[in-house]
Amino acid sequence: MTDPGAEVLDQLVGRPRATEFTRALRAEVRDPLWLLTRQWQLGEFRGTDGGSPVTATYSVARTRPSRFRPFGGPPEDLPTNRPLETVAERRRLTFAHGTEKIAFDLRLAIGHRWFKLLDQLGLLGHVRKYEEQYAAKYPIALPTAADVTQRANPAVWATLQAVAGRRMDGYELYLHVKGGGEADDGIDTIRLLHHAPLVNAGKRLVAWFDALIDQPTGVTQADPDGDATWDPRRLEHRFSVAASMPGGAEKTLTAREYPGGQLDWHAFSVDPGPPLGGAEPPEPALARTVFPAPVRYSGMPLPRWWALEDGRTNFAAVRPDSTDLARLVFLEFALVFSNDWYQLPCDLPAGTVARIRGLVVTDVFGHRQWVTPAGAGFDEDWQRWSMFTLDTIGGGDVPADTDLFLPPSVPKVAEGPPLEEVLLIRDENANLVWGVERTVQLPTGQPHRGAEAAAEVLAHRRRTTAQPVPDPPRAALSYAAMNTIPEHWIPFIPVHVPGDNREVQLQRAAMPSAVDGHPVRPRTTLLREGFDRGQQYFVNEEEVPQAGTRLSVAYNRTRWHDGRPVVWLSAHRGAGRGEGSSGLVFDLLTSTPPPAD
Repeated sequence: MTDPGAEVLDQLVGRPRATEFTRALRAEVRDPLWLLTRQWQLGEFRGTDGGSPVTATYSVARTRPSRFRPFGGPPEDLPTNRPLETVAERRRLTFAHGTEKIAFDLRLAIGHRWFKLLDQLGLLGHVRKYEEQYAAKYPIALPTAADVTQRANPAVWATLQAVAGRRMDGYELYLHVKGGGEADDGIDTIRLLHHAPLVNAGKRLVAWFDALIDQPTGVTQADPDGDATWDPRRLEHRFSVAASMPGGAEKTLTAREYPGGQLDWHAFSVDPGPPLGGAEPPEPALARTVFPAPVRYSGMPLPRWWALEDGRTNFAAVRPDSTDLARLVFLEFALVFSNDWYQLPCDLPAGTVARIRGLVVTDVFGHRQWVTPAGAGFDEDWQRWSMFTLDTIGGGDVPADTDLFLPPSVPKVAEGPPLEEVLLIRDENANLVWGVERTVQLPTGQPHRGAEAAAEVLAHRRRTTAQPVPDPPRAALSYAAMNTIPEHWIPFIPVHVPGDNREVQLQRAAMPSAVDGHPVRPRTTLLREGFDRGQQYFVNEEEVPQAGTRLSVAYNRTRWHDGRPVVWLSAHRGAGRGEGSSGLVFDLLTSTPPPAD
């Protein structure tokens, strides 16, 4: 039994004797000896054999890459008025597939530009007469029956009907002036005074188009590939740059496997081969004295016991496996040795090969320490540790390269919609590799789905080709050697490398058309490599992995550091989407019941 009169104590409530909390919020330390003992227990008084850095003095030797060599081409001067991505990726514009003209959007644009130049010349009312003569001299004619791709698509056919006989083919005039001719050749000039203005206008036309879209400088009719860096056998860009280092030695940096896109230092390797020659001398060395700053990052452990870290980064949530060395090394750096790293400011312009000639660090005790590169040693030493350094091509026992390369690139490139897109996939059932043209470029310049373009061409051929009358079936079963597949699937067959009985390469082949049996021609420039010159096209077998490979061609645009816009056409390589099956089978027996009486 409890006493009903007894009081039960539910809680303790403090009664402040004052309304001022200033002293309480100070968190005054009442026992400093305990705090000192606690710091001693945690090892905060444990001394080391070095002090914190105060100043650092370094000397940097700088040089700029001044020579460029495309894949399979001669060395040339590296342009300084455009980024390296443009020089490394630029691709020639295709204006014809064999004898069939394409790229009518550019042909009309150049012609329209020429008419505008005629308006600006002030030819005293003779502009209309000259326009008619140039349209007759460089006409855009209606497609013939052989131009199947121009007649199959209704939009292309309607566009050519609208401009045929009314506009001029400006590209033909461009080629004529580019080849050394004069703009008024074959034109009945009304006055002799018009000769010089027309010739100057032709030179302005060529300069305008050359500056509009950047193309390889070596493009000629005899050598259509020019100095393009694209390696069609390896499906990637390959090129080299060279710079003159202190002492007169020339360093060659080679990008062997650049797929396109963002160009950075890790795409290059030091090439010990023959130098390119002709590199400009290096710039004067840079000597500076700076103040080192500790490396800081979110969630970094703080050196004081009573300080709290930023909770946005939770290193405890990182759970690496015992074999995950990369995560283990990262955690050891972030949690154990994070306060041992300092950063020194060193501003270098883009397009610089920098070499640290010397680095002296002065600590708080006045001691000076000469710091050598951590990545020094031999290039093939597996115990060597380095960051942001380049490897050396080959397996020779050579000294490691500790220079820093900042390519003359841009941080952002705007990429347009793909004009061409090809998927290289493996078909294990047919033992083939297929080049699926997912996107093709119409003769008017617009991208179009490859399946729709192939269906349009097939339907046009069926309408215009006389089909033989099929014989009525005479048996319940009929035999077919093989079935048909869509015409935008281009086969690549495995063949032996010449002189080798084991190594295999992929050779472009052709499938017969379902209408006339003629070989189906590829429509993308990626798969037409050497086709119009009667050459075979081979791809290394290892370039098409099990996941496949994606190739695309698109326009790119960016601005250089002086604000000048740069536009170029380039090819990019990316990862595929796995295997595929075309459904190609051979030796078919199909049921063909005879017609009823």
